[in-house]
Amino acid sequence: MRFYNRACVLVENQYENLELWYPYWRLRELGLEVDLVGPEDEKVYGSKEGYSCTSDTPVVTALERDYDVIVVPGGMAPDKLRRYPNILQLVKKVHDEGGIVASICHGPWVLISAKILRGRKATCVSAIKDDVVNAGAEYHDVEVVVDRNIVTSRTPKDLAVWSSAIVKLLEARGMK
Repeated sequence: MRFYNRACVLVENQYENLELWYPYWRLRELGLEVDLVGPEDEKVYGSKEGYSCTSDTPVVTALERDYDVIVVPGGMAPDKLRRYPNILQLVKKVHDEGGIVASICHGPWVLISAKILRGRKATCVSAIKDDVVNAGAEYHDVEVVVDRNIVTSRTPKDLAVWSSAIVKLLEARGMK
């Protein structure tokens, strides 16, 4: 498998601050280029805690790039992100090309709408457990679930374990 040294993190209003920035900085620390992709380029999005994040890559540009990993943070942003066909197309593209799809908290809503969770094992915040199960996934109430190239987690308290699982997958794929 080819390694591109590139990742993207999705952003939309009401994102969970830690679930966006913790993996962003961890992936940067590993030497990956990390794009912040929102529905609009160079737009300032607010977290549910009041912090801001400016998208730096248009979705159409992201669709032309190859990514080793895509991160879908939680908060209420996923409820908005799943309404954008280009965002869903990007998630599905990364998944179908074998890239890592990392999702936490409410993030699996995006995976459901991208139609990549059916028949897979996953975890999430308890509030959307029924959505995950109804989408055809096998739910597990644990810190992190790795099912091939999908890595899911529940809440910010699971960030360290979730991020470690992402790093292990990247290392197994030949991260330089």
